[in-house]
Amino acid sequence: MNTTDSKNISNGILRAIAIILGFSILLLFLYKISDVLIYIAIAGVISLLGRPIIRFLKSRLKFKNTFAVIATMLLLLGSIVGLASMFIPLIKSQGENLALLNYSELETNFKHLSEEINSYLSAHNIDLFQTLQNSDLLSKLNVNAIPELLNSILGMVGSLSIGLFSVLFISFFFLKDSKLLEDGALLLVSDNKEGRLKKSFEKIKDLLSRYFVGLVFQILILFIIYTVVLLIFGIQNAIVIAFLCALLNLIPYVGPLIGGILMLILSMSSNLGMDFQTVILPKTMYVMIGYTIAQLVDNFVSQPLIFSNSVKSHPLEIFLVIIIGGLLFGVIGMIIAVPTYTALKVISKEFLSDNKIVKKITEGI
Repeated sequence: MNTTDSKNISNGILRAIAIILGFSILLLFLYKISDVLIYIAIAGVISLLGRPIIRFLKSRLKFKNTFAVIATMLLLLGSIVGLASMFIPLIKSQGENLALLNYSELETNFKHLSEEINSYLSAHNIDLFQTLQNSDLLSKLNVNAIPELLNSILGMVGSLSIGLFSVLFISFFFLKDSKLLEDGALLLVSDNKEGRLKKSFEKIKDLLSRYFVGLVFQILILFIIYTVVLLIFGIQNAIVIAFLCALLNLIPYVGPLIGGILMLILSMSSNLGMDFQTVILPKTMYVMIGYTIAQLVDNFVSQPLIFSNSVKSHPLEIFLVIIIGGLLFGVIGMIIAVPTYTALKVISKEFLSDNKIVKKITEGI
């Protein structure tokens, strides 16, 4: 091996080390500013949701751009305040109730409920709760820790307020200058590709705006059905429970399961102290039947319409994309799978339009 070859190999090794080191530093930097990236991502979603409103205000009501943005921000902020006003009094009242709660009575009620369930199951030759009773689980439950947990949650409000302000501030400028991200991305490509990238950005923003607006309608439909079901059967805090369970549906496949468990527990606990076989069980069963009907409506009507009309993708295609996203990145991957896949499809159509596979999967766009 001559000197030139040795020098080339050494340079190659050094170059590889430098690339790996630079990539590692970049990942570390992104990890350190992960909160900021989350703020930007949330602001991006808000700007996509607000985009149709701004268009309406500018085209129909002839608002100037700045006034349209301010009106949209006030509308979105009012929605957030409205949601907060629905939850804060509930949290406050529950905190006061916990502070004044008779923990001995609470433990007795839970034991009574456990015995009622065990009696019902034993009558049907199911001995599910015997192990729980033998372990004396309820006596080990430290219910005094509940107020401390509540105080810790309330202590997070300060940090959340900073995040909220940051998101609103970034959202304002994303809405005011919709090409802010686009201009930044154009710096990374050559001049001859700028036109195609601009076209891709416009298409992505249109599709994702329709997608996120569609998700809002999906959650609204579920919220209405859940609320009606819970109110019919007299479940306490029906509106809050319905909203939480509907919101969980934003997490594909896993969210409805968690929402179902939450609704099951809250439906049973709202009738705590009543007879299990004649009151708690029938009400809970009817509520869960209503929940199942709502999920069927969502799975076979709402979701297919949203996916086919917003992101122009087949439901089976979306299913596979969400599953792959979940396997690679967990729950976060499932949530961002559809928007990411949609963006990749649009970009692929612009830059790889001659590819046979790309032509097939992007023919509806």
